[in-house]
Amino acid sequence: MFRRAALLCFAVIVSSTAALADQKPNTLSPDELNDGWILLFDGETTFGWKANSDANWKIDGGVISVDSGAKGLLNTTTQFGDFALKLDFRADRKTNSGVFLRTSTQPSDPAVDCYELNIAAPEVSPFFTGSFVGREEARETSPSSDWRTFHVEAVGGHFRVSLDGEEVLDYVDEKPLGRGYIGLQFNSGKVEFRNIKLKPLSLESIFNGKDLAGWKEFPGKKSKFSVTPEGEINVKNGNGQLEYQTPVADFVLQLEIISNGQFLNSGIFFRNIPGEFWQGYESQIQNGYLGSRTVPIDYGTGAFYRRQKARKVVPDDFQWFHKTLVVEGPHMATWVNGYQVTDWTDTRDPHENPRNGLRLEAGTITIQGHDPTTDLSFRDIALGHIPPREP
Repeated sequence: MFRRAALLCFAVIVSSTAALADQKPNTLSPDELNDGWILLFDGETTFGWKANSDANWKIDGGVISVDSGAKGLLNTTTQFGDFALKLDFRADRKTNSGVFLRTSTQPSDPAVDCYELNIAAPEVSPFFTGSFVGREEARETSPSSDWRTFHVEAVGGHFRVSLDGEEVLDYVDEKPLGRGYIGLQFNSGKVEFRNIKLKPLSLESIFNGKDLAGWKEFPGKKSKFSVTPEGEINVKNGNGQLEYQTPVADFVLQLEIISNGQFLNSGIFFRNIPGEFWQGYESQIQNGYLGSRTVPIDYGTGAFYRRQKARKVVPDDFQWFHKTLVVEGPHMATWVNGYQVTDWTDTRDPHENPRNGLRLEAGTITIQGHDPTTDLSFRDIALGHIPPREP
């Protein structure tokens, strides 16, 4: 059975605040992992982020902060379409800051090229905390210089925002921006952020847990793909390939995987040339490492094979783990158990075959059977299309 709902109930997000109050900062609970959440901030580095100005962004004690320098944004390097976002922030009373949603890298007009979720006291800005600058004012709440929590749900042109568990904004854009970056703003005054988490929304199951409807096994190969009584896809032996029959170009893929042996090798191919064998980008599955988890064997789980190694081997063999793959244009990123391990942009010349160059065209998603030792299982496979930025 598909364990993560494609759309998140807003009330559930809001009511979860108290339950997570004692959780270690910048981590995901088992329930959050099962529900599809990923960390945008790992608590230690700015991996997956890029500043667009010379502001003094720094990390200390699991907190990202800024208080001087050139006005601008610290943006994610990944664009998202539909999502739920939650984060904690703390701002001085005179601070003017914000969280930019579906933003361009250098936004110029918050009413046109982003959604600016403002952080400011009423005496600092008419668009006080919780408002969309240039679009709609929020319901006013009491200002505070303590830690506060935003919860946002963005589905198509519908945005809902809660502040400290109270809904303050319900906004609809009839011609919404379809995708964009998440940006943390430095405008004026000190601001701090932590617990920055995102859940991709509008995903649908592509495996029914009963049979391989919608999938096709590549003929004449040694791998054996089957559906277990527990509703999982299992692959043994190799080599081989199981191909999802609907091509996709820009997407979010989430699934759970278990390696039923030590240091087994497999992968998820994407933008694969439809009907061809292993002719796509490969998101690696290989949980082995040499002494340190930062020294992966054969690129490591979550790597883009032969392109970028995983910066850390997160999962262990014989245990289920979560993988999230976001592919948009030439950029692609992977999270394993909610922790981002890769962040890569394909700068090669265009080519039909991703093995040889940049492929932006839609292709298929395939599960790899690698060799005679292969024994892996897959479940809860969900796919969401990332819409174009412009309507």
